[in-house]
Amino acid sequence: MRFTSNMAQIIDGKGISAEIRLKLHQEVIDFVSSGNPVPHLTAVIVGEDPASQTYVKNKILACKEVGISSETKLLPASTTQEELLQLIGQLNRDDCVSGVLVQLPVPDHINERTICNAVAPEKDVDGFNEINMGRLALDMDGFVPATPLGIKALLEHCNIATHGRNAVVVGRSKNVSLPLAILMHSDGKNATKALDATVTICHRYTPPKELAKHCRQADIIVVAVGKPGLITKDMIKPGACVIDVGINRIKDEKTGKHKLVGDVDFEEVRQVAGHISPVPGGVGPMTVTMLMHNTLQAAKKQAASRRV
Repeated sequence: MRFTSNMAQIIDGKGISAEIRLKLHQEVIDFVSSGNPVPHLTAVIVGEDPASQTYVKNKILACKEVGISSETKLLPASTTQEELLQLIGQLNRDDCVSGVLVQLPVPDHINERTICNAVAPEKDVDGFNEINMGRLALDMDGFVPATPLGIKALLEHCNIATHGRNAVVVGRSKNVSLPLAILMHSDGKNATKALDATVTICHRYTPPKELAKHCRQADIIVVAVGKPGLITKDMIKPGACVIDVGINRIKDEKTGKHKLVGDVDFEEVRQVAGHISPVPGGVGPMTVTMLMHNTLQAAKKQAASRRV
């Protein structure tokens, strides 16, 4: 890690994502040329949440870019949990479907954990099934959630040293922060090729003074809480790498228009940090790209199991 720059190096998630997608596209071509079916991703949306529809649209566009076929199933918000479970069961049994994702959140009358666990582990490209989560915790082969996997790829691409370094994960969500903390601290010699960092998890009940203290000791900070400006310049160790997962829509006081910002005070923190990811254009594109990676891996594993 370099500590000499007066301004942080911007981590170009969009550019790094584009490089990875080119490689994935070639992998898909090679996979299909070997006589295998085109990998296929089915996305399920329950309800009419605009953000969910935008996220899924981006995933479908990425599928087209890398050569993966895809389908989106739009279900009304009135869909019962049993009806959704029946659809997931059908997709699990369909040999033409490589990966299944149910876009979260689901309506309040549907239990999120029940739905995540219903997706067959071998098609769980989101990595949210308890079996894949458990395999990650045990440092075994499985599907790692796309956002943590994307953050790992960013760190590796930028040659950010992690072995033995202090890392702080701000947030404790089950789909991002927790699996990321596991991936960052686990042994790099095992199946997940993890990062061997010393990890501290902070969350909403961490006193502000303690949060600042932990952050100032960190070589790497990853924040994912949905609170604009939470991480400020005075909380950053000079030269640290700051990864911003937050996505917040706020009103620009100067223009009156709405804009997307992260959880980090970007303009101030970049004056101290060594590397920093922007919002948008940082972690977001990598999340979608790692979903494509997982879908291709699912197709490869399923093809191999059929040959046995």
